[in-house]
Amino acid sequence: MSAKSHTLALSALLLFSLLPSLASAGNFGVTPIRLDLGRDARTGAVTVTNDSPDAPLNIQVRVFEWTQDAEGKDQYEESKDLTYFPRILTLPPKEKHLVRAGIRVPPKDRERAYRLFIEEIPDLRKAEGKGAQVAVAVRFGVPVFVKPLTEEVRGEIESLRVAAGKVEVSVRNSGNVHFAIDSVKLKSGERYEQSLPGWYLLPGAARTYAAQIPPDVCMTLGRLDIVVKTDRMELTRSVEIDKAQCR
Repeated sequence: MSAKSHTLALSALLLFSLLPSLASAGNFGVTPIRLDLGRDARTGAVTVTNDSPDAPLNIQVRVFEWTQDAEGKDQYEESKDLTYFPRILTLPPKEKHLVRAGIRVPPKDRERAYRLFIEEIPDLRKAEGKGAQVAVAVRFGVPVFVKPLTEEVRGEIESLRVAAGKVEVSVRNSGNVHFAIDSVKLKSGERYEQSLPGWYLLPGAARTYAAQIPPDVCMTLGRLDIVVKTDRMELTRSVEIDKAQCR
């Protein structure tokens, strides 16, 4: 289990940033908010804390396999690949409880990714009667990575295109483990600089980042440097720009 964590805040849907901290929203928190499992650590746990001074907290836990489509968008499908417990619990005010998770199948050649969703249930009695149909007030999606037998960290700027002042940068994960893109920076000396926020990129996936350069600025640029900063490496690429690419 890794103690590394990132800020996580969700209301009805998951929102995620890459700033280190304890995950918290509403009246409960989760820490750590990432688990790394594999041959050396087949099980892990997160601590759920009820921060409310006077109200009990009802929690439901579910596991989803996490993949990314051809555009790098996250896809989730409920999975039985991990064991986890408890699945439903009630925490008294100011109490905490461990949620444990473990792998059922041995590691493979490519890392597998999951999200352990820890969801606040507004009314536990309705949840027990309706199962998964109950409305969820707040949920955290804890990343769970099952490491491969051998890690190969590799990424590339697959393509870089400038047309009509629009820059498109495609980043591909060509390794067998994920990496987190902290930022995609576009820079041309002192004349122009823009930074685009990043996200996890799972093995085999690619994502395109786009930015529009103002026409009057674009006309003054002769060269554009791209720097992709990740938690594992830094990728760079440059392109020469002529005025025809700005119109």
